[in-house]
Amino acid sequence: MNAGTLSNSKIVSRYRDRTPGSAERSRAARSIFPSGIVHDSRRFLPHPIYVERALGSRKWDVDGNEYVDYHGGHGALILGHCDQRVTRAAQRQLELGTHPAACHDLEVRWGTLVKELVPCAERVRFTSSGTEANLMALRLARACTGKKKLVRLKGHFHGWQDHAAFGVDDHFDGSAAPGLLEEIAGNVLLASSDDVGGTRALLESRDDVAAVMLEPTGGSFGVLPITVELVHMLRQVTAERGIVLIFDEVVTGFRVARGGAQAYYGITPDLATFAKILAGGLPGGAVTGPEAILERLDFEAAESKGFEKIGHQGTYNANPVCAATGIACLERVASEDVCERANRNGAELRAALNEVLAEERVPWAVYGQHSGFYFFLNPGGLDVDPRSFDPLEAGFEALKQGGKHPAAQKLRLAMSIGGVDISGKPGGLTSAVHTAADIAHTAEALRESIRMLRAEGEL
Repeated sequence: MNAGTLSNSKIVSRYRDRTPGSAERSRAARSIFPSGIVHDSRRFLPHPIYVERALGSRKWDVDGNEYVDYHGGHGALILGHCDQRVTRAAQRQLELGTHPAACHDLEVRWGTLVKELVPCAERVRFTSSGTEANLMALRLARACTGKKKLVRLKGHFHGWQDHAAFGVDDHFDGSAAPGLLEEIAGNVLLASSDDVGGTRALLESRDDVAAVMLEPTGGSFGVLPITVELVHMLRQVTAERGIVLIFDEVVTGFRVARGGAQAYYGITPDLATFAKILAGGLPGGAVTGPEAILERLDFEAAESKGFEKIGHQGTYNANPVCAATGIACLERVASEDVCERANRNGAELRAALNEVLAEERVPWAVYGQHSGFYFFLNPGGLDVDPRSFDPLEAGFEALKQGGKHPAAQKLRLAMSIGGVDISGKPGGLTSAVHTAADIAHTAEALRESIRMLRAEGEL
């Protein structure tokens, strides 16, 4: 939205009237942070909301407005906000110490849980974030293969590290984004997720590929869905050619299923990376895989086998507070139907929202898999039936433009006015604690949002 659209919109005016405290804080933040934010996805015009507290599936901003939350801590909170076991675990460890700079029992228990749940996890190395885990996975792949090239799928997100900070939202030609070395970009090959044959041909035409990295359910947890056929093909070809297959399970891990997407689909990668749910909503990441690859981090293996060990430090690796919350969360994931409930809520929400779109005769659709949901705002004016929409038929370009549709920002604002907080994709994630009442409230908020958008000529 441009300045003129902002000033003339009743939706924007209503949003501003509801959130004066957030507006005040946003103005102050602009004198401290670039654009007044600390994470790119929190850019939201005319200003983002400032949250004061959260519990379960809900959160409350500084102006007292209540929202059904579908951000879910950027996917970390499958148990919702302030799960009692997770909160108590953090409180107990805070009283015992936050940073002993030493080994501790919690890291062993945490790693054991990961090994028990994740099919590929013979060995585990903790990091502080998913970005770090992905960088380490790539370093391991290059070290054990002696090759340089990384193959990624366009639109798949692997953090802000140099090997992945292009070809996600832009630079689909493989050129380096600002601040990146062309030499690094030159060692990354971008493949099309909707071209199985072309991606196979790319891999079979080269002998310098160290690794293939992908999100196993599609870019941004299925905003850009992929077929299981593609994932099977990648597993087959990488195994045949000695290429390391890396699943980025930072979002899918412990969400799609207890053992992640690899357990759900029965396709075991060579390496997998985790974060978010792994640490129960606190900072924490991990790279997992077979001993034969992770031994590149092992002092004794390097000495006995005569290779140079990969160095790896990290002040907050397996921090005891994060380990405590991770254990509390993963124990619930392992013993309860947490993933199944989140997935069921996702399916019920998608169905409810599509019913509203059909009843209101809006040629949009809500799609997604498992616990994800995303609005397809139909930038090309396709003949869309929301009850039967297939996102794979829409194609990469149309799906990728979803968040850039002229109505996308106003849709978020209108949903916010209705007490629902969705992401800028636009869409979000369900948790295990969302309720039937939450889903009904969200559907009604969409109905009212559509009517507000129609009144402003956006539909």
